[in-house]
Amino acid sequence: MSTKKISRVLAVAATALAIGAGAAYAAQPAGQGGPGGWHGHFMKELTQLHDQLKLNADQEKQWQAALDTMKQNHEAMRANHEQIKNQMKAAQQQPILDLNAMAAAHQQVEQKDAQLRQQTTNAWLTFYNGLNDQQKTTVSTALKQRFAKMEARHEKMRERWQHHKGAASAPAANQ
Repeated sequence: MSTKKISRVLAVAATALAIGAGAAYAAQPAGQGGPGGWHGHFMKELTQLHDQLKLNADQEKQWQAALDTMKQNHEAMRANHEQIKNQMKAAQQQPILDLNAMAAAHQQVEQKDAQLRQQTTNAWLTFYNGLNDQQKTTVSTALKQRFAKMEARHEKMRERWQHHKGAASAPAANQ
């Protein structure tokens, strides 16, 4: 496994604190965080976890800080992606594309987003570190269930891809 992939797995695991990760919410692409759908399901799971944890006043403050950070950073990332989308549209109007400028703009957004994800991770880790062992066990159990669901979904996607890839190459093989 590459260092980049290991870092990504660790980042997902670290940020997964609130059932599937506050950072996952923050990293969600623009246009997919509307009411209902994944966003609604995620927020429902967060609320259920929150209710199970029976937080004291200090823990509740840390929860709210992490939740607020996650939401603010998600909105900032959406704005970043909207900005890059607009820049790409404007760049396409030029007779000759400035690929260097496009790449630099994309890299800049990636760096901003990485900082926002790290802020979100840090906020959730601060919350998690303030939990007692019983609460950490509750979070760990929820995360393990979430990881298992994610792995099952990824496996299903791999199977679909293999089936699709096999079906697409079959007509060529018959010629």
